[in-house]
Amino acid sequence: MRPVTVPSLMVCVFGITTGEFVIAGILPGVAGDLAVSIPAAGLLVTAYAIGMVAGGPLLTALTTRFPRKPLIMVLLAIAIAGNLGSALAPSYPVLFAARIVTALVTSTFFANAIVIAVSTASPDRRASTVSRLVFGMNLAMILGAPIGTFIGERHGWRAAFLAVALCCAAGFLLVARLVPDVRDAAPATSAVAELRVLRGRDVRLAIAVTAVANTGLLMVFTFFAPLVTGVTGFAAGTVAVLLLVYGIGAAAGNLAGGRLADRAPRRSQLGLLAALAAGLVVMWAVSGSMAATAVMVFAVGALGFAVIPGMQARVLATAAAAPTLAMAVNASAYQLAAAFAGWLGGRVIDTGLGLSALYLAGAAVTLAGLSLSAYAWHHTGTQPAPRPDSPRLT
Repeated sequence: MRPVTVPSLMVCVFGITTGEFVIAGILPGVAGDLAVSIPAAGLLVTAYAIGMVAGGPLLTALTTRFPRKPLIMVLLAIAIAGNLGSALAPSYPVLFAARIVTALVTSTFFANAIVIAVSTASPDRRASTVSRLVFGMNLAMILGAPIGTFIGERHGWRAAFLAVALCCAAGFLLVARLVPDVRDAAPATSAVAELRVLRGRDVRLAIAVTAVANTGLLMVFTFFAPLVTGVTGFAAGTVAVLLLVYGIGAAAGNLAGGRLADRAPRRSQLGLLAALAAGLVVMWAVSGSMAATAVMVFAVGALGFAVIPGMQARVLATAAAAPTLAMAVNASAYQLAAAFAGWLGGRVIDTGLGLSALYLAGAAVTLAGLSLSAYAWHHTGTQPAPRPDSPRLT
């Protein structure tokens, strides 16, 4: 594997993901400058998620015949244009459209970047290679969003999007110069043929595990601020510090999880999900202690992200016939999990059991994901799904 391939792609992932996250820190500035309400500005986040969910699988299926390196360069160019359009948007509708355009290419870029990176790695290092790309997302959480927010506060929210566009442009140059032009061993198939791979039970189960197993942690993360302030008693000003602690744990867990998944994919996935469920129960038990909660914020962040590389590698293994499309659908499944987590968390709060019940509800959903994962590993094989154009056995 070229040692510069993954770092070059990481720069791109960092830039694109920062563009997704930074809106949360500059939302008041956007609302004030464009004369819209905070809830209306918040719809920019919803628009981005919908763009990823709807656009990712469709765009990936339609671009299946394109060579991967030229394709990701085109996608990067669109992301650069989208962020520049966001920086220069004269009105809220234009900004809304620019965010959707950027979101439409995000899942397809990530899917192709993962396939390129994995194709240049040895078979026993696929999960750890995925974890290094995901580390670019972790860095966007830990550094990108805070830096973008700082730039937005000092120089205006438009400067934040401009900085993201420049970062993506740097990634574009690195990809053009340093990333190899990977050629698939199998011939290209049509979009319809690519979609047929999703009929495979192994593939559907692997994607379902992503959707279900991540919902519990995402539910807790969605209500992170009210949990640590309203239940544990942290001051509002410490939430940013706790999020940093969570992000550091996520980064460490992601890298460790990749190595574990390389060595023992089945045991690591089941073990980490069990540990995550237990960690959420512990958070509920110690939620009255600031010191213990701070420790568990790090631990739960680490466990939650440690399981992700193995999930990604599992999807790749079960969808060898159409890995890019499967990864795009998997990314959409994660976005749907995030959306459902917010709704489910609200329903838990409405029961009157208190905010702390979110920890137990999150643990229960994680156990459901563990059960589904155990079923998937026990009842399906690890062999790649048949090629989309392979004859069906009757």
